[in-house]
Amino acid sequence: MAKNYRAELVGVFGDPVDDNPTGVMEEAGFRAKGLNYRYITAKVLPEALGAAIAGARAIHMKGFNLTMPHKVRVIPFLDGMSEAARIIGAVNTVYEENGRYIGENTDGKGFVEAMQMQGAPIEGKNIVLLGAGGAGKAIGVECALAGAKHITVINRNRERGEELARVIAENTPCEAGYIPWEGTVAIPACDILINATCVGLAPHADEKPDIDYDGIRPGMVVSDVVFNPEWPPFLREARARGAKAITGLGMLVCQGARNFTLWTGEEAPFTAMFDALKGEFDT
Repeated sequence: MAKNYRAELVGVFGDPVDDNPTGVMEEAGFRAKGLNYRYITAKVLPEALGAAIAGARAIHMKGFNLTMPHKVRVIPFLDGMSEAARIIGAVNTVYEENGRYIGENTDGKGFVEAMQMQGAPIEGKNIVLLGAGGAGKAIGVECALAGAKHITVINRNRERGEELARVIAENTPCEAGYIPWEGTVAIPACDILINATCVGLAPHADEKPDIDYDGIRPGMVVSDVVFNPEWPPFLREARARGAKAITGLGMLVCQGARNFTLWTGEEAPFTAMFDALKGEFDT
């Protein structure tokens, strides 16, 4: 058999993107499976997104991730979208299917999967969601599709918060409502509390969401999308109050594992990917 010196290419397009660690876990997965794939971390300015995608097509990239500020801007350049990505209105992953680029959103799916893996299923639960940005919208929609009973969205921007509650209520069987985030907000009774904001993310790792932490009770599940640091103040406070605290690392790896399978067609080596990513934050 002739040698093949060409690697299949995937990657991420964004700006800023220098501190994005996704390539670490994806490359670890490729090595673990013996696949000749490479993950490229590429700085792509907003005005160059169309050219970048044309270039990806030209060199036959198998797909790519999108991070800020491209998750919505990418949509006109795609050949199709999954139903979840359509409802969410944002794409974080593109994969090639029969010569077509298809948009998917694996953020929310990764969150739901990570919660289930850690003994915190979504079905039938009352959820309070802090934040209605890109991550919040993806998580809210996917939790609703996974069978959540009711989702309360708390957000500072009223328009975004009400819009997310409306999208959930109109597109899923889940009930949803909105509470404005004005000052220190009280947390209504719930089974699961999710921080889908970037508060607590390095380099602002000493910050935590402005909520009344007396609303966190023993037995609640409290989760955070922040993964660096692994244990931000929000989760440390929740854990100290007797809640089951779940870090954002599992969500990141679960969505990365889904991307891996979309690009390669193979089951992702979760443990190898998790260990590689966790090692980035343990040093």
